[in-house]
Amino acid sequence: EILIGLVGSEMCIRDRSNFLAAFPILCLLCRYKHFSLLQHLNSNKMKHTLFTLALVLLALLSASCGDKKKVVYQNPLPMAFGDPFLLKASDGKFYMYGTGGVQNGFKVYSSDDLVTWKDEGPVYQGGTSDSWATDCFWAPEVYERDGKYYLWFSANWKENPTQEQENFRIGVAVADKPTGPFKDLSDRPVFDPGYPIIDANILFDDASGKTYLYYSRCCYKHAVESEVSAWAKTKGWFDEIEESWIYGVELKPDFSGVIGEPVALLCPPKTMDDPQAKWENRSVTTHEVNRRWTEGSYMVKHGNLYYMLYSANFFGGKNYAVGYATSQSPLGPFTKAANNPVLQKNTEQGGIVTGTGHCMLIDIHNRLYCVYHGRTETTGDERMVFIDLIDIQPDGKLVVHGPNTDLQKITY
Repeated sequence: EILIGLVGSEMCIRDRSNFLAAFPILCLLCRYKHFSLLQHLNSNKMKHTLFTLALVLLALLSASCGDKKKVVYQNPLPMAFGDPFLLKASDGKFYMYGTGGVQNGFKVYSSDDLVTWKDEGPVYQGGTSDSWATDCFWAPEVYERDGKYYLWFSANWKENPTQEQENFRIGVAVADKPTGPFKDLSDRPVFDPGYPIIDANILFDDASGKTYLYYSRCCYKHAVESEVSAWAKTKGWFDEIEESWIYGVELKPDFSGVIGEPVALLCPPKTMDDPQAKWENRSVTTHEVNRRWTEGSYMVKHGNLYYMLYSANFFGGKNYAVGYATSQSPLGPFTKAANNPVLQKNTEQGGIVTGTGHCMLIDIHNRLYCVYHGRTETTGDERMVFIDLIDIQPDGKLVVHGPNTDLQKITY
């Protein structure tokens, strides 16, 4: 019984299926093919033999389980970030970046287990005399490539001769460590499309060996005619509706610029009978604001499909939500999913979470997780970080198991 408990306790912590598989092997190794193992525990020699075998098995089973450990966590995480991005670095640690916490820059939290987080302080400082950007440093994403760490972000460009209210562009900085300090690769943005852009996301496409940049064209001065804009004007709510669209473009290998012209990939629905219209039009149909958003893109390849997650509706409101679209090519065409939105407020179902959006995906021990920001009744307008399980089913349907504020287990 002690032997069974010893092995069983260890494997319950790690993987009970491994214990169930190991027990018959233990019996076989003891050469008791026709008798129950427990009938032969009277002999001290037998006890010593079994104990030795148990230790050997535990060592083997522990090795076969690798470094996997399970912990319990609960959303929201203890960090006030918008637009969160989680990096699993080669040093074995997790690093959480996001919008907020530092004026004109970014900070990072680190963790060994996704439960206990350490504030590592500022990692990038902009808005300086030698910086290309002035303020509004948003949506950082950090990628580890060839021993370096690259921080992508958006901010207001100081080159603004026409004094635009929104003059966002995308930049990239580099560091030797995930905790920085990050330094700009250039004294200019990566490129200038001629309109304000935010929410940089990078895809390193293994199939083609190419790298792609995805971004959102801001709503600013981008009025678009549609059925919902005509409807809102008829009601006397808004004279026009501005829209943000998601674009994609190939990047130069050294990140110094782009190759070719950007391609428009996703935009709000044109008609009010579009299957996506009900959820993507909420900022307008609730008389909240005269804008429709398609922003916060995140690209991932699964099987032969490219999945683009995106956020719609007013980022500062309760209706901010996440959908996704798929394509067989990194530059489209993309088809929005029938089961959108896959992540949205749960207050109408008795929950406490609103404003869910700007997500990214991360693979942790072959399980996909969705990292995003949201608000709760207790945190108020502060954007907080959430991590929820996500599945891509055999038929290609993507499902987010959230927003979830219950205790959850995660293997790291």
